This record gives sequence, structure tokens and C-alpha cells, in this order.
Amino acid sequence: MSDTLLSGRIAIVTGASAGIGEAIARDLHALGASVVINARRAEKLEQLARSLGSRVAIAPGDAAEDSTIAAMLDTARTTFGGGTREADLVVINAGRGLGGTVITSDISQWDEMIRTNVLAAAKLIRAAGQRLIKEQEGKTTTQMLERARDIIVLGSTVGRHVSPFSSMYGGTKFNVHGMVEGVRREIGPKGIRVSLIEPGFVVSEFQGVAGYDDAWLKGVWERIGPVLKPEDVARTVSFIAGQPPQVHVNDIMIRPTRQDYP
Repeated sequence: MSDTLLSGRIAIVTGASAGIGEAIARDLHALGASVVINARRAEKLEQLARSLGSRVAIAPGDAAEDSTIAAMLDTARTTFGGGTREADLVVINAGRGLGGTVITSDISQWDEMIRTNVLAAAKLIRAAGQRLIKEQEGKTTTQMLERARDIIVLGSTVGRHVSPFSSMYGGTKFNVHGMVEGVRREIGPKGIRVSLIEPGFVVSEFQGVAGYDDAWLKGVWERIGPVLKPEDVARTVSFIAGQPPQVHVNDIMIRPTRQDYP
């Protein structure tokens, strides 16, 4: 892709301190976008910002907190939008997994996972969507589609294909799938693209945080590997964002070639 494909775009990436989020931030920046990066680990964001150099700002904090969401959006508008333009490429990547099922998973972790995977996503979709809708008020169809506006959400293959080994986590991603499609139908006619990316197995910090059994995970890797890398998902985000304004890639499922299920 051209290093100017996304020139002029103002992006926000949550969960950008490592893994998929970091790869997305790097790819969007390499393609010309200005990027506001978010995660809880401020020191990791500062390291990433230093490595990217220009056209980057940080907005650390919990992505489910209203104050953090406002900070991300306000930073994008004031730092890169001249105080008037809103972020037009919002990537909702922050999330966490959980090993086990509704029956077997650690119930003490449910609230935090639902808060991160569902509530944080819903809040940022709402806040970003409201600002983008306001930008489009009073415009003709031609004016609405003069430039692209994207909200891209990271789901999971288990958010569409029921998995018996991660049904609690999968349930949160089923919620995300339904929410994204509903919002797409609501604000797509206003020239705002809302897209879902559902990756299969990706090697990252995700597995360790989720608490997956090492032996089980090693067996899965051996059976379906090589698995996806964060950069594979990042290219998918950039592909969606790089489409002309009148072209909307609604959802993409991306798996390792040898992953048969889920």
C-alpha cells in the first residue's frame, strides 16, 4: 500500500500498547494517518509514540472510562483536527479473553471482561458516532461522501461460531457482532462506515492475559499453525479504511489457513 493512502486521516486506536493494537497503530501511521493511541500502560504508549515520531499523540487510561473516551476524542480533534475536525478512523481494539466456558471459567473475572469487551466498545462507538453524525448534519449525499469516516471494531471468530471451550468470552464477542451490525444500519446512511473484523487465533499477549492452559494452547498451535500475526490483522484494518468513501466493507473474518474451527 502507498505510504500516503491514509494521509489526512485522524485515527484513534485503543489497546495500542502491544499486540494487535500496536500493529494497527504502526500500520495506520505508516500509511499517512495521524494517530491517537490509547491503553492503560502509559509507559508503553510513550515508547510507541517515540518510535513513531511525528503525527502521534497518547491518551492513556481505561477505555471503558468516560473521561478516557473524551480525552481520546478531544485529543484527536485539538491535536490533529484543528479544533474542528473529529477523528474519522476509530479502531476499537481493546479487549481481553478468558479461558474456560460459562460453566468452568473464573466468574470473578466476568465483570472486567464484559466491561472491557462490551461496555468500553459500546461507549466509544456511541461517543465517536455522535460526533461524526454531528459533522454530517445538513450535508448532501455528495458532501457526506467527500471523505471516509470509519469505526472499526475487533471481534472474534468465536463471536460468530459458537465455541465450547470459550463460550463466556465468545458471548461478549457475539454481543459486539450484533451491536456493530445494528450501528452500521443506523449510521451507514449518514456516510459513516461501521465495520467488524473477526480474527481467528493470533499470537500476542492476549493468550497469557486470558489464562489459557499452556499445554492446550501448544496443542492448538501445533494443529492449526502457523497462526496469524498482529500485522495480519493490521493490514485488514488498513484495507477497510483505505476504500473509497462510497465503498463499505462491512465485516471480515480472518483465520490462519489451517484453522478449521472455530
